[in-house]
Amino acid sequence: MPLLSIETNQPPRDDDTLRDMSDMVASLLGKPASYVMIKYTHNTHMLFAGTDEPLAYVQLKSLGLPEHTSQLSAIICDVLRDFFSVPPERTYIEFSSPDRDRWGWNRSTF
Repeated sequence: MPLLSIETNQPPRDDDTLRDMSDMVASLLGKPASYVMIKYTHNTHMLFAGTDEPLAYVQLKSLGLPEHTSQLSAIICDVLRDFFSVPPERTYIEFSSPDRDRWGWNRSTF
């Protein structure tokens, strides 16, 4: 059920980056890794503050998202810096926690 969606103009540091990010999300949210989805989009046509220097737009959606999103923001920014070379000041993160009947899976909802 957790979805970490990353759109950036930077490539990942290596082939294990998305797997590492999946493990990180599972650990941070206390959710089984078998439910975590990572979506990565490499979009070279992005601008932030009028420049195309490294940047990222991230969405973290999860049922029962923890209240400590400021801590999650810091961790996600650090990971994006380490895995994608995107500075924290060039990262936007959107957090959302949909109602269980608004998140579908396996022909039903949670």
